[in-house]
Formats: sequence, C-alpha cells, structure tokens
Amino acid sequence: MGNLDFIYNRHSIRKFSQQDVPMKDLKKILEASTYCASAKNVQNWHFVVVKNKELIENIAKAIEQKNSEIANQLNDESQKLAFTKFVRFATFFRSAPVAILVYASSYTPTGLEELKAVNGYEEEINHILEMSPQMQSIGALIENLLLAATEMGYGACWMTSGNYAAKEISSTINFEKKGFSLAAIVPIGVPNSPIKSPGRKPVDEVISVIE
Repeated sequence: MGNLDFIYNRHSIRKFSQQDVPMKDLKKILEASTYCASAKNVQNWHFVVVKNKELIENIAKAIEQKNSEIANQLNDESQKLAFTKFVRFATFFRSAPVAILVYASSYTPTGLEELKAVNGYEEEINHILEMSPQMQSIGALIENLLLAATEMGYGACWMTSGNYAAKEISSTINFEKKGFSLAAIVPIGVPNSPIKSPGRKPVDEVISVIE
C-alpha cells in the first residue's frame, strides 16, 4: 500500500455527536485492532464496551471523585489547583456514545527471570521493566483501534490520564478479570468539532542514521 492517508487522517477527537456507533462497526474496529504486533503473541488484552450513557457518566464521576480525594491531601496549593483544573481532560469521554475500556494482563518478559537469578544485573532488570513489553503490545493494539475507527468514519481518543482511578472505574462498571488491569479508555463516536492535530517534529530531528 503506497497511500498512507489512513495514518495521517487519524486525530485525537474530544467532542462527539450523539450518533450511535452500531455494535457491528465496533466489532470490526476491535477485531482489526487485535491484528497488531504482540510480544510473544500473548495477546494480553481484553475490551469492555460501554454504551450505557448513565454508566459512562458514572465512570467520569468516579474519576472526578478520586481526583478530589487526592487533591484534598495535597499540601502544595499550586499542585492541587493544577491537578483539579485539568481533570476535565480525563473525563471528556462522557460526551461520547461509546467508551472502550482496554484492559491488559502482564507476563514475564524474555530474560527477566534469568537476570533475577544472577546477581549484579539490577540496571538491566530495571530497563526491561521500564520498557514494559506487555504495555508496548497494548500500545500497538490501541493505535490499530484508532486507525480502524478513523478508516470507518469515526473519531476516537487514547486516554490514560484517569488511570489513577482505575480501581474505582472497574468497580463502577462491576468488571473484574483475574490478572487484568485497566490500561486506557478510548471514546469512539462521530466527531462533532473541527478536526485538527498539533504539529509534529521534523522527521530529520528524530532520526539518527548509522551506515
């Protein structure tokens, strides 16, 4: 495929119309998302599709409540103000007709147990854990999800800013799957605002060539 428009047409959408997203379209989008690279082919993901508007609103309220709870324990007033001020960026999914909650399970990265069995490799162990191969797989999954949604005429946004309320979110939707934790929320719908994205760094600025 020589045409890369399917990549350049993707934007982070934060305002949605209330037009429904049929379940058949959602299944196509989610199936396409699973055709991504997956470390060790573990396919360590699970989707929770929330279409109930009241429940979506309750998820947003759970994040707001946790935000307030944390903020009330902060001594730095400027930090507290910033944390509470920007909670809206963690809850704008409340305007979407659908919220996809992406759950991830962990697994043992290649070499981790072997490094732990040998003394003196703390730096390597920390590097493996920091690079989080299992979450790289989830990142590939979500990017496919966004591209598929865009290709089908919808808008979406990759959201992780409310993850500090992951436990409360799972409790709100009454969902539990052993070994899985909330990784992201992806609202999907028909865009209801002008579509634009911030500029990107020039490609030459982010390339090092070794010949």
